[in-house]
Parts: sequence; C-alpha cells; structure tokens
Amino acid sequence: MSKIGRRPIQLPENVKVNIGSDHIEIQGPKGKLTTPLFKGIKARIEDNKLIFERSNDSRQQRAFHGLARSLANNAVIGVTQGFTKQLEISGVGYKAQLQGKQLILNLGYSHPIVYPVPDGIEIKVEKPTLITVSGIDKQKVGQVAAEIRAFRKPDPYKLKGIRYVGEQLKKKERRAGVGGQK
Repeated sequence: MSKIGRRPIQLPENVKVNIGSDHIEIQGPKGKLTTPLFKGIKARIEDNKLIFERSNDSRQQRAFHGLARSLANNAVIGVTQGFTKQLEISGVGYKAQLQGKQLILNLGYSHPIVYPVPDGIEIKVEKPTLITVSGIDKQKVGQVAAEIRAFRKPDPYKLKGIRYVGEQLKKKERRAGVGGQK
C-alpha cells in the first residue's frame, strides 16, 4: 500500500465532506474546495476520518492513491487554517504597494509592474519590502507567490530581488573577467 495513501485524514468538527463519484467537496469555516477522485480510488468516512482505498496495486493506482489523499488533506487544512507564503524584497529603491485589487511593484525597471490579484487570493503588503500571499488553495497560493517572485529573481551576485522569507541563497564571488588587471 501507499505509505501516504493509507493514512486516514482526521476531520475537524466544523468540516463537512461530500463524496461524489469523481470528486470530493470539502467545506469549512474559510470556504469550500473540490478535489478530484481518480478512477479506481474510493473514499469513505468512518469515525470522523476520511479513508482512501484503491481497487488494485498497479503503479498508476498506487500513485493516484497517495495523490488523492494529499490533495484532500491540503483541502482540509486550507478550509480550516489556510495557507500563507511570505516574500521579501531586497534592493535599493525596490518596493511594493497595494492599490485595490492590484499589486504595484517597483523593482528597478523603467516602469512599475502591475500584478492583478486573482480571485481567492489575499495579498497584504505589511512593509514596502514584505508581501504576504494567503488563501485556502495551496496550489494557487504557491503559484501566485512564484509569479510575483519571477518578476525579479534574486541576483546571485548582489542578492537583490524578490525571495521567499527564510530562503537561503549562496552569494557568488564576482564574475571572472569583470574589471581588467593590468
């Protein structure tokens, strides 16, 4: 059996689960999420726990077993607690600000970057150099954070740019051939 797939998911009291033929709807205090239920994977609720079973032991079924359980677990965590990612901006003159449903980034380019905030995602600018992305869908929160980070990835020479809070970067020595020797 799949090590991940066989572990039951403990359901909090305020979470309601509807099991359909090809999906699972999970509803909690923060919202409602739907996760897919793959062919050959069955879900059931027993003693306030969500349990996944597969029809056979083929490689594909073992993979789907663990995937279905992980997606459902992320949905349960999302509707109860939510997910957050923090981004840190470093560099002279680099800053962020929020205007309505748009994030405006000044990252050393000739123009500011305007990023529209997607539905289901909340962005807070706590300081001009600290952005918090939060929401109930783990995949969407990670995708939005990665898109914002991609506007100016951290430079390995000066460590300027946008990075995740706690991300460790290795600073490189100066480039070879820069500044000639006489």
